[in-house]
Amino acid sequence: MRRNALFTAVALIALTASPVTAQSAPGAGNSERKISSRVLPNYPELAKKMHIRGIVRVEAVVRANGSVKSTRVLGGNPVLVDAAIDAVGKWKFETAQNETTEVLQVVFEGQ
Repeated sequence: MRRNALFTAVALIALTASPVTAQSAPGAGNSERKISSRVLPNYPELAKKMHIRGIVRVEAVVRANGSVKSTRVLGGNPVLVDAAIDAVGKWKFETAQNETTEVLQVVFEGQ
């Protein structure tokens, strides 16, 4: 009985949790430009089937106009990497005087 209640509680938490989030990595990179438009990555079907969760760290070079010039993976599960890179490439940041390099984390939580 107690086991069923615990299972139900965990299931409810999992269903209400946001499946994918993204954030700037604290203390990583010279600048912390604010993100003005964020595209959430598509959770890969293989990751869903295998119940893969994790964080993908991405380094993004951001142009002065706020668009992403290039991205580079710093770490993360290979099944999640392509989705993270594709999404971060579509993000928009606040404008600045120069290009900056941002280190970001894209968090994939189980669905």
